[in-house]
Amino acid sequence: MPHRAHLFSLTLGHALYHSCIKNGYRLKNLKQDILAGISVGIIAIPLAMALAIASGVPPQYGLYTAIVAGFIIALTGGSRYSISGPTAAFVVLLYPIAQEFGLAGLLMATVMSGVILVMMSLLKLGRLIQYIPEPVTLGFTGGIGVVIAVLQLKDFFGLSSASLPEHFADKVHTLILAMPSADGPSTVVALVTLLVMLIWPKLKTQIPSHLPAIIVGSLLALLLNNYGAEIETIGTRFHYTLADGGMGMGIPPFLPTFELPWLQNSADGSPLGMSWGMLQALLPSAFAIAMLGAIESLLCAVVLDGMTGKRHSANSELLGQGIGNIIAPFFGGIPATAAIARSAANVKAGAYSPISGIIHSLVLLLGLLSLANILAYLPMPAMASLLLVVAWNMSEAPKALHLLKSAPRSDIIVFLTCFSLTVIFDMVIAITVGIVLAALLFMKEIAEMTRLYDISQNRRYIDKPVADHWLVLKINGPLFFAAADAIFSEITLLAKHKRTVVLYMDGVSILDAGGLAALNRLIGKLKLTGTHLVIADLQFQPIRTLARAKVQPIEGLLYFYPTLREALGTHINE
Repeated sequence: MPHRAHLFSLTLGHALYHSCIKNGYRLKNLKQDILAGISVGIIAIPLAMALAIASGVPPQYGLYTAIVAGFIIALTGGSRYSISGPTAAFVVLLYPIAQEFGLAGLLMATVMSGVILVMMSLLKLGRLIQYIPEPVTLGFTGGIGVVIAVLQLKDFFGLSSASLPEHFADKVHTLILAMPSADGPSTVVALVTLLVMLIWPKLKTQIPSHLPAIIVGSLLALLLNNYGAEIETIGTRFHYTLADGGMGMGIPPFLPTFELPWLQNSADGSPLGMSWGMLQALLPSAFAIAMLGAIESLLCAVVLDGMTGKRHSANSELLGQGIGNIIAPFFGGIPATAAIARSAANVKAGAYSPISGIIHSLVLLLGLLSLANILAYLPMPAMASLLLVVAWNMSEAPKALHLLKSAPRSDIIVFLTCFSLTVIFDMVIAITVGIVLAALLFMKEIAEMTRLYDISQNRRYIDKPVADHWLVLKINGPLFFAAADAIFSEITLLAKHKRTVVLYMDGVSILDAGGLAALNRLIGKLKLTGTHLVIADLQFQPIRTLARAKVQPIEGLLYFYPTLREALGTHINE
């Protein structure tokens, strides 16, 4: 099916090849990509830093991620307009890893997740994105939004509490206890930043709201600090080691350097090292990062396809994401995936090809080298406000509310389950339980659609009356394990005191192993009572299932006919 080819193709650099080489690339297209890349790069600078901080590592690692992974994924991936880097979705996964294993553990988990993504692409699992129900994605993204928002409250109010506990309930309790220590100037900066972000879109300019908001917040914090306030900034919280052994404030204005991830510092400040036990400990986190990265990148690609009318290559995109996440940690990059907001901004800015993503990474690199001293003045409360808006946008609250108002009860149950489990436990448990629950509820609904009708006296199907000792039943719906046992048990009850039972099965599209087992049980029970079973008008799949199981007609017990009319006429005549 040509319209589904994008779900099965796998080519390294698929998007770059199809947009720049196969279809030709002109100077006009380069200008479009340069302008879009510069626009998105400027947008990404504060976001990348804020998301790194929220993930539990210094801000420069967010920039390293967007620079290295963003460049590589744009070069090797399968989505033409995707912009990759750190995203809010990862925060709830990365923060606990950083707290327990430090930067080294986070980088190692990233490499492992990249390997898993490459394996997924080689197995061509990109098409499986279509099987994740919307209530599951809305549930875990909404839960992630809540967790991110709670994590920002400490900096938003300038609370003096120590690091937050691991569990959500304990975090909330700690924050409530710390509220009396709220810092007035920090709260003012946070509120002003938030207010600018909320008001700015009403001006309908091309400049995204978080850029003027961060600038206003930073200027206000600088003014208040000059008057004796102690508003924390990136420069006062984060430090780096200079070549002469001294300490620099903020982020280092240097190119990211190559270093083995396992030689970086663990949570206690010593090199983590490489061991089989460490890999085992990080594997569940790596798998979770890979799954979330796959979901996020492919959902982003689907959204971009809808905006542009183009087609992405799902497996090629997974391959690019995997390669990017394998290489980036060797240069300090944390997990990266396609960012929906930045990718949408890329499209709106007029991007033509993945070259815009490469330009975006180069703009970030230039910003790192030339603006590091200025970026040190960004206030933490303003960054918290930025992430609160990111969390709100990620939660997709309007969609969630619409689902709660209009969706079937089963979808609402799945949504609430995923949302609650994401908040209370973690996203991995939420997605796993959500998909299993959605599948079970779906099977229940499908099973309830399989119905049994007595058509013995129905002149629409039967021209002539049948004898009293005959029973003609019509089955509508799939006879799979969840439905077949109930249907055949009901047939057993109805067949009492009947000499012949006719099953009209033109409405049965599926007969699985469970259905076959239930049918064999029915045959066994009818044999004991001496009742004939006549099966008419089987469709292809049930015929194939019976043929594979070597189910044959049994004289005096089991008969098959191609039509109901022939079954009734031939068998009665016998």
